[in-house]
Amino acid sequence: MEKNVLSRWEFSTIVNSMKPSAIESILKAIGDPEMISFGGGLPNPESFPVDDVKKVFDELITKSGRQMLQYGATEGLKSLSVAISKRMKQQLSINSDPSEIVQTTGSQEALYLLGKILANPGDYVISEAPTYLGAITAFRASGIRMIGVEMDQYGMKMDALRRTLKKYSHPKFIYVLPNFQNPTGISMNLERRKEFLEIISDEGIIALEDDPYGSLRFSGTQLPALKALDKNNNVIYMGTFSKVLAPGFRLGYTIAPPEIVDKMKLVKQALDLASSTISEYIAEGYLSGGYIDRWIPNVIELYRRKRDLMLKSLEEYLPSDVEFTRPDGGMFIWVTKKGANTDKMLEDAIKKKVLYVVGSEFYPDGDNHESMRINFTYSSDEKIVEGVRRLGKVFEGAGK
Repeated sequence: MEKNVLSRWEFSTIVNSMKPSAIESILKAIGDPEMISFGGGLPNPESFPVDDVKKVFDELITKSGRQMLQYGATEGLKSLSVAISKRMKQQLSINSDPSEIVQTTGSQEALYLLGKILANPGDYVISEAPTYLGAITAFRASGIRMIGVEMDQYGMKMDALRRTLKKYSHPKFIYVLPNFQNPTGISMNLERRKEFLEIISDEGIIALEDDPYGSLRFSGTQLPALKALDKNNNVIYMGTFSKVLAPGFRLGYTIAPPEIVDKMKLVKQALDLASSTISEYIAEGYLSGGYIDRWIPNVIELYRRKRDLMLKSLEEYLPSDVEFTRPDGGMFIWVTKKGANTDKMLEDAIKKKVLYVVGSEFYPDGDNHESMRINFTYSSDEKIVEGVRRLGKVFEGAGK
């Protein structure tokens, strides 16, 4: 008798160790038209510069159409790297040569590439706790073990980092999001940025600085990038066009030493050969034509209004013992109630037609069940107010 082919498939140890994200159940529920979702990390479609993109595309397809439609270099379009290097210098005081820039298929690909080339399966890396879910997924896909370091309202706690380094003395790198962190919305203050750089310099550790939201500051003082403060070339910087142009372009970039760039190109050739040439050309035109600086203020104003509306609604509808962050930018608010279990609360939230992402998903060891991440950028104003009102009912029910 013939055997079912499925019974003969043997999967890798790494794949078998991976588990579905809680976001999968959220995506299934989003199809309900009555559902209000704060679960996604989606930019608002109103933030997309449709007219500018059309203008740039029409100009480029006429002038450079055959080049746009061809395969590109693995490291990306040279003129875009020049434009990125120039903008990083002007906006963030980051000095970089265009040859030190690799364009990637979103910054998510950069996380996977860097994990592959900097660590072996079983090696340790350090991150903030909580941290970006996509980073946890990317590093786990390479068999990397993650150690989380506690945060407070000023970012990663440096005393906790020092204690962690005594226990795990040779991490392959430390991954941080200093600006409007995903999921908490917290920014690392200047004092800690300087101390962090001192620590990694003393210990000889590489840092991966992930900065997808840095341009989206609504309030407070602009803080220097870790890469700009770094005097010893210990920081690798990652940026993306997903939040300042559109996520559909799937285009990010990494600034790194030449040795890292060479290895990233090598692994990228095995993944996708090169990123989208069309996206690279449009992004270059968007930067060089000055469109980005004329458009970003519109995005900031839109998101500032939505953040303020969500904070006001949280103050009005959530029980007094529920705490939440007040981000100066970015896309997320971190909501916490001591003694709660947001994993168990999610079932009631779905019944009440409101969605969030459980806090445990953002911890490498999944050990925090008192928090949740909510997004304020995507929903309409009316849904923000109504969704928070429903969320308040979920919290009230959790105490019974």
